[in-house]
Amino acid sequence: MVRAAARSGGGALGASSVREGGKIAEALGDVSFQRGLVVFHHEHIVALSVRDRLTNFPLAEDRVAGNDRAFERQLFKERERRRDLADELRRRQDRLLERRHKLARFRDPARSLDTFDFEFNKRMNRALVYDLATARFIAQREDVLFLGPPGTGKSHLAQAIGHAAILQGYRVVYREAHTLLEELAEATLAGTRKASLAELTTVPLLIIDDLGMRKLAHTAAEDLLELIMRRYERASTLLTSNRPVDDWGKLLGDTAAVTALLDRVLHHAHVLKCGPRSWRTKVQTDLRTEEGTK
Repeated sequence: MVRAAARSGGGALGASSVREGGKIAEALGDVSFQRGLVVFHHEHIVALSVRDRLTNFPLAEDRVAGNDRAFERQLFKERERRRDLADELRRRQDRLLERRHKLARFRDPARSLDTFDFEFNKRMNRALVYDLATARFIAQREDVLFLGPPGTGKSHLAQAIGHAAILQGYRVVYREAHTLLEELAEATLAGTRKASLAELTTVPLLIIDDLGMRKLAHTAAEDLLELIMRRYERASTLLTSNRPVDDWGKLLGDTAAVTALLDRVLHHAHVLKCGPRSWRTKVQTDLRTEEGTK
């Protein structure tokens, strides 16, 4: 009867029933019945535990899903913030490069190494040109001198290296020699020579192009010497000329000043010999050839 009563209780059997049944079994000395009660009690507890897990699992799953969505939203916002920051930095960099190109005042803004044909004058030291384009000479405060006949690419290369220096973060000023000297003369008359020289002295790369192309004022040698002396071992100067350095004394009309100037320029200078063939001559020859074949 006791066993039948235990079985009829089913899953609704409580702790009091178990204790009561245990007492009866103990009184009856039925060991097998006691074991049956223990097994039933354990299964009841396990069933309750599994039911609780199944009941609470959707809640836990919802919490995990909610955390995942929150994390995704946070990640999306962080990506947006980083993208906006990168765009702003790019805009600032573009504006900085634009300002520095305006400061440089290149005569031919489109000049670059990509558009220079080294095959036309194969003897030109291409390795030196590309080394100069790294701007290491600016960091080391060294000077550069491009020499060669007209039309051999001196101005092209000088401006291309100026562009490369700007892209690497340096300020650059480009002036043709006669323009530079005219500006200094005007600054002297206006009483701003000191300020002009200070600006020209501190710029990391000063390009003085086409020295010898035009007749210069009688003060040219002294003005250039003062500028070179101020920049010597403090900043880099790149000069181009179609005249050999031996002719500079006659060109500028002051041999002593030119000697002092060249002594400083050539002390830490990279010298590139351009030519000998002229691009302008080639273009004219090609045009005449084309017209002759028509």
